[in-house]
Amino acid sequence: MVSIETAQRLILENISPFGSESVPILQGLGRVCAEDYHSPWDIPPLDNSEMDGYAYARGSTGAGEKLTVTGVVYAGEYRTTPVPAGETVKIMTGAPVPSGCDTVVPLEDVETEGDSIRLTRDTPRGKHVRKRGNDIRAHDLVISAATLLRPQEIGMLASMGKTFVSVFKKAHCAILATGDELLQPGSIPVEGKIINSNSHSLAAQVIDAGAIPVLHGIARDSREETISKIREGMQADFLIITGGASVGDRDHVKESIEALGGTLLFSKVNMKPGKPVAFAVLEGKPVFALPGNPVSTMVSFEQFVRPALLKSMGRKRIFRPVVNALLQEDLQNTSDRPNLIRGRVCHDKRGYVVASTGKQASNRLSSLVRGNGLIYLPPFTTLPAGLNVDVELYDSEFEMREIA
Repeated sequence: MVSIETAQRLILENISPFGSESVPILQGLGRVCAEDYHSPWDIPPLDNSEMDGYAYARGSTGAGEKLTVTGVVYAGEYRTTPVPAGETVKIMTGAPVPSGCDTVVPLEDVETEGDSIRLTRDTPRGKHVRKRGNDIRAHDLVISAATLLRPQEIGMLASMGKTFVSVFKKAHCAILATGDELLQPGSIPVEGKIINSNSHSLAAQVIDAGAIPVLHGIARDSREETISKIREGMQADFLIITGGASVGDRDHVKESIEALGGTLLFSKVNMKPGKPVAFAVLEGKPVFALPGNPVSTMVSFEQFVRPALLKSMGRKRIFRPVVNALLQEDLQNTSDRPNLIRGRVCHDKRGYVVASTGKQASNRLSSLVRGNGLIYLPPFTTLPAGLNVDVELYDSEFEMREIA
């Protein structure tokens, strides 16, 4: 039985980033850039006005001076004729500043007198002019390989004229449930049977990680069917199996993996929930055998599968964020295994505070539904109320504000 940290290390040592593919830039959102991008030109490409106003050569012209208006420049237009001293052109926001001009005075800082304007305020030279390349210079490295592409990176790529972007490929993750007791969602439960929620929970977690789930149904409790279903799952980049990884008479997963030539790197993890977690490499691909209890399945995914998926898709930051929160109740662990307590973190005048979500049995999926984080509780330990503890967050909505 290995520790959580050792299990994570053994898994990640066997994960390498996938190759790259070129996709339309909007499909690159949330994915990792696979190459460096340099700007082919200056951004902005020309000096332009940041205000609606009048462009002129500042020179010695100040408050009280008059300028003759000799034209207008709109955004998208370009005036080739220089503007002489003593003259000005009306200019709109974003329009190129004509040759001969170095300053823009806002509309509200002038008085109109026929075909002339009078400056009512002394505007410093260069005011309200965005200089060519003041954001990005031609050939600058703008987006580096390994950058997670957010909306702002997508916008920058577009401004550089890119319509496609090179990103790391998404992982395809096969999901296989095992057990004679399982019914597919949509079925009506009968005595001795339960609904297979694990496959859908895992598929949602895979999507949340940015990968692509491929559901392979249910393998009944026979060695032959388990082997057959595992073979099918090996068409994907990852395989996740739930149930059948313990030591019961009908638990065939680990022996089936080995029968197919897979190598088990570990078969138990020192944690609760999630002890019967196994990890193997089969045909050069990672295979995760997770417990069948719903909470154990999802917690194990968070600790082991999600970081591996993210690494395979080029991510550098692969672990969930951790916050330090004030514990609202005593927590006791009488077990010899570390316990990952489902908790609810919120914010009040004291800062972050956290309390457990109640009963922590590994079949109680509601303990995850009511929570947003995991509290690490060491073996044979009591954590008293009032202690500050680290909480690993698993809720992407954490601290988003509600409608007023």
